[in-house]
Amino acid sequence: MEEKRSFNSEKIGVTLKKIYGLLLMVMLFWGLNVSALKVLVTHFDPILLTALRIFIAGITVLIMTKMMGIFRLPTKRELTTLAYIAIFNVILHHTFLALGVANTTGVNTGIILGANPLVVLMLSILLLKSAFTRLRIVGFVLGFIGIIVTSLAGVDGLSSLSIGDLMIFISMLTQAYSFILISKLNPTFDPRLLTGYMLVLGSFAIFVVGLTFESNVAQLINLVSMKYGLIFLFSALLCTAVGHMVYNFAIQKVGPAETAIFVNLNTLFAVTGAMVFLGEPIVMNHIIGFVFILIGVFFGSGAVEYMIRSRKIKMKQESLKE
Repeated sequence: MEEKRSFNSEKIGVTLKKIYGLLLMVMLFWGLNVSALKVLVTHFDPILLTALRIFIAGITVLIMTKMMGIFRLPTKRELTTLAYIAIFNVILHHTFLALGVANTTGVNTGIILGANPLVVLMLSILLLKSAFTRLRIVGFVLGFIGIIVTSLAGVDGLSSLSIGDLMIFISMLTQAYSFILISKLNPTFDPRLLTGYMLVLGSFAIFVVGLTFESNVAQLINLVSMKYGLIFLFSALLCTAVGHMVYNFAIQKVGPAETAIFVNLNTLFAVTGAMVFLGEPIVMNHIIGFVFILIGVFFGSGAVEYMIRSRKIKMKQESLKE
């Protein structure tokens, strides 16, 4: 009995390691995506660019699910669920994010988006009645402190609040709520398939919003150039398609709050990417912030608790052998 319990514990541990490894990869993509989008939005309309990027990502995910053998058409009831989650996860989140970035500073954006894990934690407690240990709550708080320290490392620091900040906050809040929906509604089909349908449905709505703002559709032809084309494909295929596919899958496997803590790593990879690709400097505050973020993820993801639990099991096994 004891050996079976130990085997199950080891099996769960291996599964968590794989999921956490994939989440780490996604955070790397999303962090580098900040530099990619910064280059793209200076030459293309943000909303139209977002609509096209999400549409291509959605089609890519659906093709991948077909190859994986999990693709199928949703029922009418499932389609309603899809549309409901897509409103928050894709349409509202990406639309307000595109508009907000254009009307506020990168520092304010970093701090507001960095609050995502804490908001998800609070929503999980309120809506899912989830219980969290003190170690995990400490991890969330430390991670947010790291976000603030890193974001305030800029020359201008925290600027005055603006309408753009409100848009970024709405973007962050709608995304956090969508994570709860993905976990709570628990669609009857695979979350990876859910991601593909959400992205495709959401892209059409965002495209309509782009046309409402009288955007120039013809400018997207410039994406055929080698430079902008490769950057766009990196953002659409790896960051949006693979990134959201893995992230939404992880939500249902380990929970929305446990997954959201990894969002803190966005700031770490985003600042590193800005230094490498955009030539922006890294100062001491960045390094201090990185340390807080890493410790926060280590505690908030449950890694510390898993190590303590594994150590206790190992010690118990050794004592029984004696």
